[in-house]
Formats: sequence, C-alpha cells, structure tokens
Amino acid sequence: MFADDPVYERRRRRDKIARGLCLAATAVAILPLLAVLLYVAQKGLSGLSWEFFTEMPNPVGEPGGGLKHAFAGTLITVGIASAIGIPIGIMAGIYLSEFGDNRLGTAVRFCADVMAGVPSITVGIFVYTLVVVTMQHFSALAGGIALAIIMLPTVTRTTEEMLRLVPASLREAALALGAPKRRAIVRIALRTAAPGIATGVMLAVARVAGETAPLLFTALGNQYWSTALDKPIATLPVQLYNYAVSPYDDWHEKAWAAALVLVFGVLVLNVLARALVANRGGSRS
Repeated sequence: MFADDPVYERRRRRDKIARGLCLAATAVAILPLLAVLLYVAQKGLSGLSWEFFTEMPNPVGEPGGGLKHAFAGTLITVGIASAIGIPIGIMAGIYLSEFGDNRLGTAVRFCADVMAGVPSITVGIFVYTLVVVTMQHFSALAGGIALAIIMLPTVTRTTEEMLRLVPASLREAALALGAPKRRAIVRIALRTAAPGIATGVMLAVARVAGETAPLLFTALGNQYWSTALDKPIATLPVQLYNYAVSPYDDWHEKAWAAALVLVFGVLVLNVLARALVANRGGSRS
C-alpha cells in the first residue's frame, strides 16, 4: 500500500539511518568497557589464587603472599561508610520527598547536587583537616567518614526520587484509613520504594569501594594486619596503587589481580542494582 509512496520510503530510510547511528553509538559506548574488562582480566587472572585472599604480604622483594589485610580493611572502611552514610542519606531523602517543598529542602537539594560533583580528593583533604589532624593520626574511622561523605548525595537523591515515584493515591489511602503520616511513609511509601532505594545504595557502595584518593589522606595504609578503627588500615585501592608504582614484578601482578577483584566487585554490585530495578518493574506490571 505504501511501497510506492516516496514520503514513506524517505521516512523508512531515515529510520534505518537513525537506528544504525544509535547502534553505532551504543557499540562505541560499550567497547571501552569491554576492552577494560578484558585487559584487566588478562593481566589479573594469573595473580589470583587462594593465597592471594588468605595470606599476608611477604617481605619486600620476596615473591608470594597475599592481600588479606587489604580485603579486611576495605570491608571495614566501606562498612563504616555504609553505617554512617546510608541511614543519614535515606532519612535526608525521606525529608526531601515528604517535607522538602520549602527553602530548606531546596538548599539541601542544592548541597547534595554540589557534593555529588566535588572531587573525592577534596573530600579526603577535608576529612584529613577535620578528623586526622584532630585525632593526630590516620585511622580507619577517618577513611570511613570520607567515604560516607562521598556516598551521601547519591543515597539522598536516589531515595528522594524513588519516594516521589510512589503514587500519591497509596499515601492518601493509608491516611484515609486513619494511619498517621509517619506510618504511611514507613509502611507504604518507603516499602514500595525499597527496591529503588536499594539500587541507589548499591551504586553508592560500588563507587566508594574503589576510591583511592580520600583514603590516602585518611586511612593511609598499613603493611600489617590491623582491624583497629583508630589506627591506619590497609585498603585494596591504596594497596593496588602502592603495588602499581613499585619496581617489583610480583607486586605488579598482585596489583592487576587487585584491580580485577575491584572491577568484578563493582560490576556485580551494578548488575544486582539493575536486577532490583527490573524486578521492581516486573512486580508493578
């Protein structure tokens, strides 16, 4: 019917060109990620072993050993950051969504947006001045505080946006049944938005897990096993950096292995976040 229509043919050609350009742009965006993943995997797989995860580093110049202390330190600092940043971020997001249509809410949103763009090294210097100088030594606690500050804007803004997506009719139904507003927020709005909020939390954790600059000014690093919160502590990103700039081939191999673990961990967290979003969409339909 439209086969001989020149306008239809012209539009179809334009559609094919647009689709081709979109596919090409998608390939250009994906290729660097695949290249990084393949290159890091190629370099890092040879350094992975059971000892890499369960043993301490050997003396300088002696091959072997692992990064057990760095894995433990990363879990501790990210755990501190999560314990501080996630509750504060979620509560700030609840305030902005439910009570933030005022000047204070506007100011908080502006601050959160500005914080999201602040370089992480600036956060490290700030926490160094505020915490490290006050305590007079580097510590895991200072590192966790720096990472928590980096997490805050992501968790806050994600929580706000997810809560705003909850239909107002659900809140109104709860209020009509006599539920106080705080219960409507916690039992209805927050529970409905939980998958989206969890997505934002995972993305925030994935970001801070690979941060190096703020930890250089706060947690510093440690060649020995330490889980004390008031002492310098080893972390995987800092250990990776130290090994990468060293002159030893064995350390270079361990640096690539650590990079592979970090990239894989961030990838897993992002996949889980996307899966939560997909499940949320499926449950709505």
